[in-house]
Parts: sequence; C-alpha cells; structure tokens
Amino acid sequence: MSDYKIVIPARYGSSRLPGKPLISLCGKPMIQHVWERAGETGMQDIVIATDDQRIYDAAAAFGAEVVMTSAEHENGTERIAEVARMKGWDDDAVIVNLQGDEPLIPESLIEATAASLINYPQAGMSSVCTPLNHSADAFDPNVVKVVLDREQFAMYFSRASIPWDRDGYKANPDAMTQKMPVYRHIGMYGYRVSFLRQYMEMEACPLENTESLEQLRALWYGVKIHMSVIAEPPGHGIDTPDDVARVESILARGI
Repeated sequence: MSDYKIVIPARYGSSRLPGKPLISLCGKPMIQHVWERAGETGMQDIVIATDDQRIYDAAAAFGAEVVMTSAEHENGTERIAEVARMKGWDDDAVIVNLQGDEPLIPESLIEATAASLINYPQAGMSSVCTPLNHSADAFDPNVVKVVLDREQFAMYFSRASIPWDRDGYKANPDAMTQKMPVYRHIGMYGYRVSFLRQYMEMEACPLENTESLEQLRALWYGVKIHMSVIAEPPGHGIDTPDDVARVESILARGI
C-alpha cells in the first residue's frame, strides 16, 4: 500500500475519565498502546497531537513524534488540520485519524481506512461500517447508521433506521429489514489534506445540527466519503472505568 500519515489526537480533558490518554494499561500509558498499534502499519509519519503538556511529555518519553496544538479546537478534525498545516503535507496526502482511546484497534482497520482514499481519489474522506444483525441496534438512535451507494460511498448517515423498508416495517415494525444490509457507522476517519483545508472554511450545516453528526457537514458541501465494510466491529475503546479493566484484561492476555 502507498504511504499515508497517522495522526493521534489526544486531549487530557474528559468528562468521564480525566487524563484518559495517560491511564496506565499493563504498565504503559494508553496513548503508548495506541501509538504502538499505529506502528504496526509500518508507516513513517505517526504523530501524536495534543494540547496538554503532560501528554506531550509522556509521548516524548516513549519516543513518539508529538506536536503541541491549539486548545481551542472543537474536535479532532480541526486538530488534525492544524497538524497538516504545521507539517506542510501536500494536498493529496492521506491521513488516518486514530483516536487516542483505542488501544485494541487492529492494523487492518487503519489500513482499510487509508485504502479507501488511496483507491478512490474522488473521495475527500473515508470511514468504516459493519453490518447490523440485531433489530434493537437498527432502531437504536445511539447507533449511527449509514446508507451506501453501489461503490460504497456514503449517501447519508442517520440516527434513524435507514434504509426504511416501507412495506416490511409496516407489516412487522420490530423486525429489521432483510431486503438489503443495515450498516452501523464506526467512527474511524481518514482525510485527504485538501479536504481538511476545505473543512476549516465550512460552517456547520442544518443536517449536522439536526442529527448531531459531524460527518454530515462533509456530505452537505458535496464531499464524497468512501466507506470500508468490515465483518466485525473493532475491539473496545475506553470511555468508562469499567472499560479500563476490560481492556487491560484483554491486553494482559496478549502479553
């Protein structure tokens, strides 16, 4: 596969787990585990982007390339756009946004996210989805769904159950449609640097504000998002203290 960049945004602040990137898992800070997963791809440009000196110091101590970014960013996309400017990366460069709380992320998922942009030059963004198997998930507004076209470009993202099987759901409103797959969106993103430059000029749009889904901003402005379909969702991320214990147990079994 062609070269691509990996940026790991890492904020110290978290309403549920303050200092989350520095939580110790099997004797290493979580951000180090994520950085090591990124290293498994063999890519040379792997950058941790933070706004906190404690994270900066920890990342530098285990040998990562780390940059200090603004504390004013509203999301990781803006932080990655700043890194692309700082590094002077070309418009055609591909960047994978690897979240700093995903210590179990498989190399294959990182590569699939990059491959969507490398193989589909008309795409400005890429992401990942997986088929849903349970009706409860299809109708759960906390599970984001995506509808794809024939080339696996995203047509729409929603918290509602899409596609809506008019006749099937009328006959049985509790059973997920079998006419075509229902896909769950997984929040793994890739960007072309040219898109990141556009993004910084894009205002939030009505669709994004209605669904509370940032990726709808790209579709609103005509940016194509290519989706990789994977069979199974990735391993657990970390959002709660219970997640810490579960993920540490998984990591320990792999040592």
